[in-house]
Amino acid sequence: MAPPMSASKFLAALKDEGVTVVEVGDWRHHNRNHKGPWGPVHGIVIHHTVTSGSERTVEICREGHPSLPGPLCHGVITKDGRVHLVGYGRANHAGNGDDDVLRAVIAEKALPPDNEANTDGNRHFYGFECENLGDGEDPWPEAQLDAIERVSAAVCRHHGWTQRSVIGHLEWQPGKVDPRGFTMKSMRARIEERLK
Repeated sequence: MAPPMSASKFLAALKDEGVTVVEVGDWRHHNRNHKGPWGPVHGIVIHHTVTSGSERTVEICREGHPSLPGPLCHGVITKDGRVHLVGYGRANHAGNGDDDVLRAVIAEKALPPDNEANTDGNRHFYGFECENLGDGEDPWPEAQLDAIERVSAAVCRHHGWTQRSVIGHLEWQPGKVDPRGFTMKSMRARIEERLK
């Protein structure tokens, strides 16, 4: 059971891990907390945006769209490796996912297949959206992969979690494919190395 860290500690943790941070508006108080609690937190979900263009991507992730109000994550990781903080608190990113996956994340064990959508992930996960078309062809620059590794390690380090606390949206919610273009197994290996 981990309470979410404060916005100030979150910002400090990212900077301590060498993340280049861009603070967008009043990100510390931009959230969906009126829709339900945020926490206890148990892990991190990595997404791709299916957008191109950093400015537009950050705007969409902050504001959302008519069917899904923002923020759509806590941080947007653009192609240049910068992390744009757009919200803090409950965010519309994980949606409902598999309770067996959540139990595996909490226990830091290998993930079972996600075959149910019965558990509120927005309550339990930090979320990072990564600027990418998600077609399997749009490249993932090393600066961006490095930033995904660093933000994940920063949050894990603060909470005393291992790399097993970092999952892809495709591992949480049936039918999701993100992130596409690298494997979560390879990203968890990078995070594990950084945590050493």
